Amino acid sequence: MRKRFFFIKVLTLGFVFVITSSFIKKDTNKLENLVAESQSMKFNTDGLYYAEFYDYMFRGHFENIEIKREDMEFLTIFEQYLRTFGKQCPSYLPTNKVEIMQQVCSKEEVTINGYGYGADRRDCIEWKWVGTGIYAKPDLYNAKMEVEGILRAKGLQIVMAMISDPNAMGNSVDMVHKIKGLKNDMSQFFTLNLCNSTGIKRFEENLKLFALNKPGIRIQVVSKYAAMKKSGGPTGSQDFNKLVDNLVANQAKTWSFNRYTAGSISGLRVLSKDHEGRPTALQANYIFSGFSKSGNGWVKVSFKNGLPDCIYFFDFPNNCKTPSSSIVASYAQGDYRKE
Repeated sequence: MRKRFFFIKVLTLGFVFVITSSFIKKDTNKLENLVAESQSMKFNTDGLYYAEFYDYMFRGHFENIEIKREDMEFLTIFEQYLRTFGKQCPSYLPTNKVEIMQQVCSKEEVTINGYGYGADRRDCIEWKWVGTGIYAKPDLYNAKMEVEGILRAKGLQIVMAMISDPNAMGNSVDMVHKIKGLKNDMSQFFTLNLCNSTGIKRFEENLKLFALNKPGIRIQVVSKYAAMKKSGGPTGSQDFNKLVDNLVANQAKTWSFNRYTAGSISGLRVLSKDHEGRPTALQANYIFSGFSKSGNGWVKVSFKNGLPDCIYFFDFPNNCKTPSSSIVASYAQGDYRKE
């Protein structure tokens, strides 16, 4: 009897071991496959205006993203991405695709001027939703609408913040530049990345999770943008004229009226340095053209941990322009080092 009990106990333990081992093996294989899939994904953002943002989003590294889900800037990026995918990748939309809607004015109120004729001001007093003829994936569109709802609820707060902003003009111009930069991004996005690629699918999944305030699906490999900020900028002799020329030329792509004269950087001065001899600020002059005539301006670049951090132009000296992440990454890896 005792031998029989011992035999059953051994058999039971062996069965449990086999079952649990098989589950552990399956879970381990599943995890290994997930990690391998994540590391093999390709997602190219090089040269894009919002390159750093896209890369962090793709990797699920939400802690590195400076834009908040309730920011108008995020909603603008999300909206333009959905519209661009709908236009350029319509064959990859699901059968239950939904039409992207937009609000248009349906009724205006006209204020007559003091002379009794002519419109002094037109205000929209009624709005209606109309279809755009562009379609999107329903889960992504619903996530976008949730963010839009948050911003609608904060409408008055946003307006008051804009009115009371001491740098309202500079930030308004900056917003125009960002929209133009985003437009340039979207014209290249699906040339750099195929519509049905695993990289795009992961980017979209994390875009949705970020919008819904949920944790992202993380890729373990650190972004090159995060790595360069941690390691800092290079020491030694650098070609700052070339660096500033490239930074200004990149910014000029978003300008509305003026055009930068490439290679016109002159009179460059390093204003201050850190304890490693790297610049913390430098300033230079440049030439631009606009309205059939040329002009002269200056640009100032501030550095953080040895890397370009903010660009200030003479016309809006308090308005920080974010340097191109791709150029900064190139500078960090020593591409501007003087021979």
